[in-house]
Amino acid sequence: MRSFFVSLLAGLSMGLAGAQVAPEPAASATSFAAPAGYVAPAAPKADESNAQRAKSQPGNNAPFWRGVHDSGVQQGISNLPGAEKGVLIQPMVQYPGSRFTTAGEAWRQVRNQWIIPYGGSLIVITALALGLFYFSKGTLGGHEPYTGRLIERFTYFERAAHWCNAAAFSVLAISGLVMAFGKFFMQPVLGGTLFGWITYVLKTAHNFAGPLFAVSLLVVFLTFARDNFPKREDLTWLLKGGGLFGEHEVPSGRFNAGEKVLFWAGVLVLGFVVVASGLVLDQLLPGLAYLRGDMQIAHMIHAVAAILMMVLFMGHIYMGSIGMKDAYQAMKTGMVDEGWAREHHELWYEDIKSGKIPAQRSVAAATAAKPATQL
Repeated sequence: MRSFFVSLLAGLSMGLAGAQVAPEPAASATSFAAPAGYVAPAAPKADESNAQRAKSQPGNNAPFWRGVHDSGVQQGISNLPGAEKGVLIQPMVQYPGSRFTTAGEAWRQVRNQWIIPYGGSLIVITALALGLFYFSKGTLGGHEPYTGRLIERFTYFERAAHWCNAAAFSVLAISGLVMAFGKFFMQPVLGGTLFGWITYVLKTAHNFAGPLFAVSLLVVFLTFARDNFPKREDLTWLLKGGGLFGEHEVPSGRFNAGEKVLFWAGVLVLGFVVVASGLVLDQLLPGLAYLRGDMQIAHMIHAVAAILMMVLFMGHIYMGSIGMKDAYQAMKTGMVDEGWAREHHELWYEDIKSGKIPAQRSVAAATAAKPATQL
């Protein structure tokens, strides 16, 4: 299976970059990232400028590996165990037309010519679309008068789980965006040295925030899964677009169909893919060989899923902040006014009014809602 993916990626790189025809494998002009811990004794010694670069830009070993590649050395001595011990550069592969490339070059081409430009464009387009929607519609809500009677929308535990997951997601998203796109808009302004240190710190933060995100995502899923199961009224909500382009919202339960799509597609599906591929990249899953080809495939899956997840969550963040009146207050304090509940989640409000579910589910909420807790 892994060889299939390697072949597929190599084929993509040929179509995208027009790989050079070379009579010998060592003649291919590619650059390689340095795997941690590898030593190439046969490679040319780094000069003083490269030594200075290692101090000012930690982790930037590109000049060293260009020397390894140009020298034609592919086997050496490493202090890492495993199936690829001693392998400095992935072997060349020949394809029809006498073309040569490596799995590493295929990965680089797919990353630089597919994931980076198209992923970045998708994020920018989403941000522009949300901005245009805000300037055309403004903040939604405010049509139902507030009564002063409060309903508990989120318990303390639910809010704690949400904010813990949101904090980890923010660290991962910001650090991931900087590592992927920072060299285009930050490095020219900050310079190579400062940008190198920033990315080094953010990469470390990214690796530590990943496991926290994985655990908190599982807690969020288990906490909110019950109220996110699809119901008959969700189809009506979807067909009418939630009423976003009309004057009134479509009646919904505690969570509307849009929020449920975000939950199942973003939290469950994309969340699982992002977490699983991230744990592979952090080498935290037992029983795997962690070969370079496997890590390259995991990186591409991780990057694509993370970009799609960020796009979905951009809409969630928008609606939970400036997009809907008092939506942020609901997650901050856990309480919403009766009028807010009637306007945005009418079916949930009616269930509370009829006594099917309580207006306050915790002692703290009942105290905060006094003296008007009865609907």
